[in-house]
Amino acid sequence: MRASERQLQDLLAAIPAAIYTTDAQGKITYYNQAAAELAGRTPAVGSDEWCVTWKLYKPDGTPLPHDECPMAIALKEGRPIRNAEAIAERPDGSRVPFIPYPTPLRDSAGNLIGAINMLVDVSERKQAETQQRLLFNELNHRVKNNMQMLVSLLHLTARQTENEEARRILAEAGSRVAAMAAAQRVLYGTTEATRFNAAELVDVVCQSALQAFPGSIRQVSEAVSVELSNDVAMPLALILNELLTNAAKHALRGDEGTIRVGLTREADRFLLYVEDDGLGFDLNAVRGLARQLRGEFEMTNNHGTRCSLRFP
Repeated sequence: MRASERQLQDLLAAIPAAIYTTDAQGKITYYNQAAAELAGRTPAVGSDEWCVTWKLYKPDGTPLPHDECPMAIALKEGRPIRNAEAIAERPDGSRVPFIPYPTPLRDSAGNLIGAINMLVDVSERKQAETQQRLLFNELNHRVKNNMQMLVSLLHLTARQTENEEARRILAEAGSRVAAMAAAQRVLYGTTEATRFNAAELVDVVCQSALQAFPGSIRQVSEAVSVELSNDVAMPLALILNELLTNAAKHALRGDEGTIRVGLTREADRFLLYVEDDGLGFDLNAVRGLARQLRGEFEMTNNHGTRCSLRFP
């Protein structure tokens, strides 16, 4: 048994990860050199409890008492703890983020006799995540500035030209880029890298389009707060902007009226609609964008115009 114990300790010592064990009461019974290096101290076998570290913190920086750490929970509840994360503070003040893997140990009769824990240092991963986040924010900032500059240049060029058709085309291009910029703010303003909130997108695109409308046009919107794939964002923003712009320009009677916007759910599909009090208009561009979303576009006239897009 002594030979087996020495062999086990030699094996644990050779593993390049911080490993320690406790008895059933949480007293430290063994630690390898990697555990001492991660903790920045020499643990006291037989007296230190629950963890080899000096101080512990939760990922948000709040203190984590040792008797509430993952190892303590594993022993008290008799179950392995996974998907936890903590921060160890060394006596010199430096901190190490780590992921623990505490696992209870039982004898042949099933009685709890202690636990073993492995602490995985994730400092390099955290540094990489921080660097990636900084680069991501910088990219977002540059794209946002470039889009704003492009919108300004399009509006400036439209004001300078004397050709009415050219002015109209430039104004429409500026409106579309502004809608894309609004969608981009929603995409990169969230911590979720692949999905966005549909209600936020509808709101910002409506606000962007409303700035170009006469003051007497009122816009009312409602949208369900659901998560959609980023692939949907730009086509959806352009379709909504196109419908809003055309409703304001061509469908309403004069410069007055109300435009109603909605995004709702119908079983396995979503419904985007724009309603007004007018007679309708041509929407070839919208039909093309709808095909990108594998959607079905429909326009009906009944005491006003309702444009509907159903997409999966």
